[in-house]
Amino acid sequence: MSLAMCPLCSDDEDIEVVRSLDDGRRVVKHRCGYEWEHGETASPQRRPSYSFSDLKTRFPKPEDVERERLDRATRLKAQYLATKPDFEPEVAAYWAKYQKIFSPDGLRTCGPRALKDFANSDIGAHPGNQATFNSAWNAMGDAAAGESTRQTIEYLLYGPDDIPLADRVQHLLTGAKPFAMTGFKEALLTRVLCVMQPDRFLSILKYTTEAGGKREIARLVYGLELPTPETVNWTLGRLILWSNDLLHTLVGDGFANQQHAAAFLWWAKDQPGARARPSALNHRRA
Repeated sequence: MSLAMCPLCSDDEDIEVVRSLDDGRRVVKHRCGYEWEHGETASPQRRPSYSFSDLKTRFPKPEDVERERLDRATRLKAQYLATKPDFEPEVAAYWAKYQKIFSPDGLRTCGPRALKDFANSDIGAHPGNQATFNSAWNAMGDAAAGESTRQTIEYLLYGPDDIPLADRVQHLLTGAKPFAMTGFKEALLTRVLCVMQPDRFLSILKYTTEAGGKREIARLVYGLELPTPETVNWTLGRLILWSNDLLHTLVGDGFANQQHAAAFLWWAKDQPGARARPSALNHRRA
């Protein structure tokens, strides 16, 4: 492994290893307090393999957040709720409409256009540009595209009981199911979950993105460094659900709904002090 040097100070003295990562790299810290990931990714055959339960145990927990970061988030929450105590009322009506459409009976009887409209709506949660989905839809036609989308949503929500939700999400993300609709990926799958489980899912539709996904919000608001999707065995489907549940617990009560809570997190990540260094307790040690 090459010599570690602080990117801020250009100094290679007094650097300590905070922890080792699954992919062979290390998180190191300079005496100035700055932490970063150092080293090269190990070859796949050298990476350790962990069971589902072990991975879940090692995923960051609410108790990993440092008291200083938790206190800051609490102050920001009080500040936010004092000025924005509620959320847009039209979201509830829209969610209720699609809860009926995405019910087992609703999926069997709804028209294809209701499904396409959902993919292109930003009410309650903006899924971003859906050019891939729309191109595939237009090429397939309403009937075939509607059926593929219906089966995708049906598998996500009502798939076999012996396949955990996180794994069903992963199957649809990777195209492991032949019926999976092209372009109906992470943002839209998460948006469906937001509609159907509104007490659980925050309307933050991406795990990681430059604009700020769950991973970036966990770092900027709570000082937690969540795993990268490329880490062995940490499938994106699991990371999507586990990060949602982590943020759901941390953000706490007091919001009108999960869209309101998500709006707070989006706001909080951009407040002064949000880019302070992550907590040293970023992962459970192996």
